[in-house]
Amino acid sequence: MSLWKHHEHVEKNSILLLILILITVSIGGIVEIVPLYTIESTIEEVEGVRPYSPLELAGRNIYIREGCYSCHSQQVRPFRDEVERYGHYSLAAESMYDHPFQWGSKRTGPDLARVGGKYSDEWHVAHMIEPQAVVPESIMPPYRFLIEKELRHDDIADHLRANRAVGVPYTDEMIENAVADLRAQANPELGIDGLLERYPNAHAANFDGNPRVVTEMDALVAYLQILGRMVDFSQYEVEDLIQ
Repeated sequence: MSLWKHHEHVEKNSILLLILILITVSIGGIVEIVPLYTIESTIEEVEGVRPYSPLELAGRNIYIREGCYSCHSQQVRPFRDEVERYGHYSLAAESMYDHPFQWGSKRTGPDLARVGGKYSDEWHVAHMIEPQAVVPESIMPPYRFLIEKELRHDDIADHLRANRAVGVPYTDEMIENAVADLRAQANPELGIDGLLERYPNAHAANFDGNPRVVTEMDALVAYLQILGRMVDFSQYEVEDLIQ
């Protein structure tokens, strides 16, 4: 009864009530915010996650330029139907080097977070040239021009520097070899030892079938083929992910 009387007094005194609210909110804010300043990152690092190779980064830029995120998400949610269809749910660490991230909010087409390695390079090229040729029900427009347009990559080192400025751990060696690594990934005959040392699990190939020229198609397919392949999820069973 005594507590109720005090509570009634607080409710009737607007100034006192306001002061107590401010004190409560301040304490809550301090408890929530201060710990964030004591840790370097709120994202738990996962083995295998690395910065994009120069060719993959160029492909990601094309992906954003063409608005692919408008129809395709890159986020597998931890629900049974999504895990059974796409695989392991998305981890925050997988997007830690994405500026901006490509989680998306709409799926006109399927989610692409795990598309890497699901189809061959030839399938991706055919799909970009004429989507309905490989997926008859697709409403995706053709992107034939990508195979005809040479990729501008003389400034790719600047793209790496810009990403390093916002926290992506590109080294001086990576930046210095950016152009060479980009060309080597699109034409493995140039030698890919240095590329694989700097970017483990990078998929190198003549993506569009023409090793003489690095096209925008090469870059986009290289990007698509790395999505979901940095982290080794083979040790996990689907049943373990949805319990």
